[in-house]
Amino acid sequence: MTQKIALVTGGTGGIGTAICRALADDGIKVVAGYNAGGNHDKAKAWQAEQEKDGYKMLAAYGDVTDADSCEACVKNVEEIAQGTVDILINNAGITRDGTFRKMTWDQWDQVLSANLDSMFHMTRLVINPMLDKGFGRIVNISSVNAQKGQFGQSNYSAAKAGIHGFTKALAQEVAAKGVTVNTVSPGYVLTPMVAKIPQEVLDKIIKQIPVGRLGAPEEIGKAVAYLCSENCGYVTGSDFSINGGQHMS
Repeated sequence: MTQKIALVTGGTGGIGTAICRALADDGIKVVAGYNAGGNHDKAKAWQAEQEKDGYKMLAAYGDVTDADSCEACVKNVEEIAQGTVDILINNAGITRDGTFRKMTWDQWDQVLSANLDSMFHMTRLVINPMLDKGFGRIVNISSVNAQKGQFGQSNYSAAKAGIHGFTKALAQEVAAKGVTVNTVSPGYVLTPMVAKIPQEVLDKIIKQIPVGRLGAPEEIGKAVAYLCSENCGYVTGSDFSINGGQHMS
């Protein structure tokens, strides 16, 4: 069987790394997409760190807010991975928080561009080869705050809610061709970035979570890997909530 190729945008971040590892554990050839402000040395350091832990990851630069950069990224992926993308994880995203009455257009535009427009740029570049092969897996990473909203995140909540609308529409278009499209909506996850939040703030967050703890990145990674598996062809257009019971729908 030919080894499947996965591209994970935002692949060098906390959740992105867990997704990359979970896919690699399933025998998939993984390419981590990164931007990091063009800091290629940072990406190389990430690759070296993964290799120490037994994961030989490929990496490809791309600015997901820029259509030309996305096209160059996918071409690079096809060259270094020696094949077209079978699995796309739209994971890249940013926050620019602020109450709506003080929010600037730049704060709104940057978040919508990085979190929502990015899916259009990346998905349109890989969908046709998937359809031609009769196999594809697309997983879009949303957020619990798309489902319940969050004070100071009207831009982020809007973008992340739009992700699942995109998922449901595209899933209907490609289902008959062997391509599935799903959403994963994490709650608060203990990534290196979240670990820097003051403990008293984290304690308040945890009090809102029925299971009484933050999520582990690996829990998100394993869920994404399941959705990308050969045995998951009957799941499409779904939103997997992984939030410890903080929001139930």
